[in-house]
Amino acid sequence: MPEPGATCGKSRPRPRSLVAFLPNLRRFAIALCRSRDIADDLVQRACERALANEQRFEPGTRFDAWMFKILRNLWIDDIRKRKVAGLQDDIAERHDIAGVSGEREMEARLALNSVAQAIGDLAADQRDVLLLVCVEELSYKEAAEVLAVPIGTVMSRLARARRNLAEATGISSAPTRSPVTKGAAK
Repeated sequence: MPEPGATCGKSRPRPRSLVAFLPNLRRFAIALCRSRDIADDLVQRACERALANEQRFEPGTRFDAWMFKILRNLWIDDIRKRKVAGLQDDIAERHDIAGVSGEREMEARLALNSVAQAIGDLAADQRDVLLLVCVEELSYKEAAEVLAVPIGTVMSRLARARRNLAEATGISSAPTRSPVTKGAAK
């Protein structure tokens, strides 16, 4: 099975590479729209667009970054359409999603919900960078290409996102370094 970053062919991606990449694409879509139903539709449309426009894929470039960009552009189009269409179903309102019982699982779920809420509360530009770099493991350069911004902008948005996420979830920052300098006598 090809690596997600591989081009999977001489000149164009193969449908098999798209199928192998679906879990990553779906995870990113759910993070963007916070609704599994909407995310599934978004992933399907992204796949359709990729297959219809496979000749636009540039050989030697990362397939995953290309797919993330297609999905993100579709999501932006959806947001614009939704401003006119009205409200959509939110995953937080879904009470029919099965859960696991038990104290430990409940605490983990509460912590996860807290982090998910904190990520959702981030500014969109910070959230997008955080998801692409920290969850989807794109490099700063690749994230910059997907978002069409300079690498420095990716780095500053990521730093702000991490700081805001730590503050919102109550995670204390790393302890400050000791004033002792390297090689100094103790």
